[in-house]
Amino acid sequence: MKISRSRLTIATVAAFALVPLAACSSSSDSSGSSGGKTEITLLTDNAETTVKPAKAVIAAFEKANPTITVKTETRPGGSDGDNLVKTKLSTGDMSDVFWYNSGSLLQALSPEKTLVDLTNDPALKDTDPSFLPAVTQNGKVYGAPWGTAMGGGILYNKDVYSQLGLSVPKTWAEFESNSDKIKAAGITPVLGTLKDTFTSQLYVLGDFHNVAASNPKWADDYTANKVKYATDPVALKGFQKAAEPKQKGWLNSSAGSLTFAQGIKQLAQGKAAQYPMLTFPISTLAPADAAKIGFFGIPGDDASTNGATIWEPGGQYIPKTSKNIDAAKKFVAFVASVAGTDAFSSAVPPTGPYLVKGSTLPDNAPPVATDMQAYIDSKTSTPALEFLSPVKGPSLEQIMVAVMTGQTAPQDGAAQYDSDVTKQAKQLGLPGW
Repeated sequence: MKISRSRLTIATVAAFALVPLAACSSSSDSSGSSGGKTEITLLTDNAETTVKPAKAVIAAFEKANPTITVKTETRPGGSDGDNLVKTKLSTGDMSDVFWYNSGSLLQALSPEKTLVDLTNDPALKDTDPSFLPAVTQNGKVYGAPWGTAMGGGILYNKDVYSQLGLSVPKTWAEFESNSDKIKAAGITPVLGTLKDTFTSQLYVLGDFHNVAASNPKWADDYTANKVKYATDPVALKGFQKAAEPKQKGWLNSSAGSLTFAQGIKQLAQGKAAQYPMLTFPISTLAPADAAKIGFFGIPGDDASTNGATIWEPGGQYIPKTSKNIDAAKKFVAFVASVAGTDAFSSAVPPTGPYLVKGSTLPDNAPPVATDMQAYIDSKTSTPALEFLSPVKGPSLEQIMVAVMTGQTAPQDGAAQYDSDVTKQAKQLGLPGW
């Protein structure tokens, strides 16, 4: 799923053939110079949660690097933004640095043809090595992190849990028990915000930690077309879990018309207790409301393997067509440094850890960030499938809306997604498909 940070990071687009670009042989900053200063451009999505910290990071960078100025450009989120990124790369009109998804979507950018190779480059000196696989293609590293990692699971209202004497569930059976108790108390147990269809996918994508715990080679087998959602009992459970709230009366009656923005507010207000979602939207709330919300991974059947699925930070990339590669590398290095993460946090409280050496969560970080950090520290987290496999189908969100609302049976939804994925894998030319 690729959903930009304004809409998640998990929607999917079909592969898009890019026009090969000639590599820029010069890394001179001269063409972007004016009055002794070098001007570089930065392209980001237009979400407030991106634009606001980008401004803070740029201000800190320019203070530390007075000979370089950074001009920002924005793009829409979703598929429109993806198409714009690909068009800019194919026409040679891309900004000197652009912030984009890491993981499976990187392959669709044909990085060997379009992006500057940063393997072993000093620009990555502060990047945590755990991030590098998310921006690596064919053994070459093309990006550094921006922003924070995110958890994908269940956001929950801590006050409701406390009032009802509930504990964070370690198994799906415990989650079911909690949901029944919440329903009995007259509170909506599980929020659905299907007006924004991208929010339907967390049950399947966030359940991947449990799939990987059952079969650590599942991502590789999936890429090789050796396993399927519809025929793997553990993988199928994500679809079954998505259907259960409707079946058991836990789902809000307004699920079909409620928006993502409305839902996160209802959760903070205690009108609902649990919301399958990534952790990033907490940054849209006032600090007092953010403090009321915690995070836990989607539980599996075995408490001993309990953990959470995480989404890596987005990547920052430099196109080969940039005429200011040296200055662009300095900016990339700054963003992926402690000074850069401190500037980022000054604008938006982090909703997860930074994958930057030496970076720590500030004291004002909301509970979801510390909850997620605990999973990482205890080594009970697993990267989302999109960071381990390039195979993703574009129709998961529509399929999951139908599953969540009872229009499609879980088994049928899984089979539909397997078919959807097959088309995309063939477009990528993956062996075994």
